[in-house]
Amino acid sequence: MLPQRREPDLAGLAAFTLDPGGRIVSWSVTATALFGHQAHAAIGHDVCDVLMTGPGQRELVGHALAEVAAGRVWAATVAGGSLGEGRFAFRWEPLAGPGGAVLVVVQRAWPQRAPNWLSEATARIGSSLDLAETAAEVADAAVPWFGDAVAIYVIERLLAADELASPQTGPGATVRRLAARLSGQVEVGTGTALPAGEVVVLGADSLRSQAMATGKPVLSSGGQKAAAGCTSFLAMPLIARGAVVGCAVFGRAPASPAFNPGDVALADALAARAAVGIDNARLYDRERRTALALQRGLLPGQPDIPAGMEVAHAYLPVGDHVVGGDWHDIVRLPDGRAALIVGDAMGHGPEAAAVMVQLRTAAHTLAELGLPPGQVLRKLDAMAAAMDTAALDTAATDTAGTDTAGTDTMAAGTAAPFATCVYAVIDPSGGASEIVQAGHLPPVVVLPGGATEVLDLPPGLPLGLGAGFFQVTRFRLTPGATLALYTDGLVESRTRPIDDGLAALRGALSSALADPASTLDGACRTVTQLLCEHGEDDITLMLARTRR
Repeated sequence: MLPQRREPDLAGLAAFTLDPGGRIVSWSVTATALFGHQAHAAIGHDVCDVLMTGPGQRELVGHALAEVAAGRVWAATVAGGSLGEGRFAFRWEPLAGPGGAVLVVVQRAWPQRAPNWLSEATARIGSSLDLAETAAEVADAAVPWFGDAVAIYVIERLLAADELASPQTGPGATVRRLAARLSGQVEVGTGTALPAGEVVVLGADSLRSQAMATGKPVLSSGGQKAAAGCTSFLAMPLIARGAVVGCAVFGRAPASPAFNPGDVALADALAARAAVGIDNARLYDRERRTALALQRGLLPGQPDIPAGMEVAHAYLPVGDHVVGGDWHDIVRLPDGRAALIVGDAMGHGPEAAAVMVQLRTAAHTLAELGLPPGQVLRKLDAMAAAMDTAALDTAATDTAGTDTAGTDTMAAGTAAPFATCVYAVIDPSGGASEIVQAGHLPPVVVLPGGATEVLDLPPGLPLGLGAGFFQVTRFRLTPGATLALYTDGLVESRTRPIDDGLAALRGALSSALADPASTLDGACRTVTQLLCEHGEDDITLMLARTRR
């Protein structure tokens, strides 16, 4: 498309105006310089008799005028007719005022200034880690400056199952179209749309199959017309890190110069940058999907809460592409009590998630068996101490690929992973409740009216150190009081000491729960939103209240 008209560099632009029927009303000096026609020879004549005299161009003008009459701006890249040598980017837009006049702005699009075009394109491609946006950047760079049409494909199994292809992939591959662009001339001539996201099975003789099978460019000119309305094609394999990730197909309309071997170097530079950008976006998307799947899978299902008790919980991941070690769970016990569990495995990434999955599953199972809280933590401690961190590292890497830059992971080779945990068994009838913790931050109790107190519990050692003993504390949760369990991401960061964070948590809880009519769900949202601005880690908050 043309540069934005608000940009300062308008060199090379020409303009003229038309009436609603396509007759030239005004003709600028720059139009004379670009096309060679003097004003007296152009004004009053149909634009199809002066410039747009090539095959299909009258239909193109009719379509453009109809778009402008409907109040829309329309752009196309056109060649042939009486325009002169090369291809020209046209922009048609309505002029304000009566009469329905049309402003046409034109710039030569071909021959392009290859160094500038390519350097600008490669600098722009890959600025986003979104797969669709990256492919769209490639397509926008190619049309109209390199071709009249382009489509960007990625191998489908690479997205579905993360299976890398060999440098040369065989025929009959299934690919997904990530982006496509058609110049106005091609689009009007064919009426064909190339929707993004469409999955296509390639024939063995297609240019795309040949390019991916050989790992080399494939040129085709003068053959049968394809669906995109082009007669010259250049298919480029997209190769990143030594593997084929897809292909890009460029096309030119009959009025444009056919692709030649000299164009291959330009296309190769663009395809190389596109392949790296698309593969980076693919890897980022895989990390994000893995993290989101783990995060969703580790949230408690619909909890079975005993009568006389309310429970609410909130979890905020550190980022949409990073999974942390937080977990929480609610388990109804056979005697009408409820077990509340909040834990935090050390680090971030798939290694921490692998530890978290095992500990959360074991904790839930042990709680359902009705084992005493101290015994539950002893068994979790023994389980964590027996874990092979190196094996977890390997398994997690095989599952989720390379770690996202900037995330913390457990150090490979440590004897066992560490995790903190707090485990509470609440009796909603007002009887004695029990709580025990393993290196975790102390719970906070919010009394009716908003006063808060921190439970003074033996801290215990983190799970995985083989402590073998965890002291259980008995307490009573009075009717209307709320127990708050949380992870350190809620109260600690590099810029906020833990004491300050704990004070902020007590203040936020007091304010959110001072009103007896306040809901626990609302309090969870309020408190996490207030404290998450300093968050550099996953945040988990669980609130449990006995009814009056």
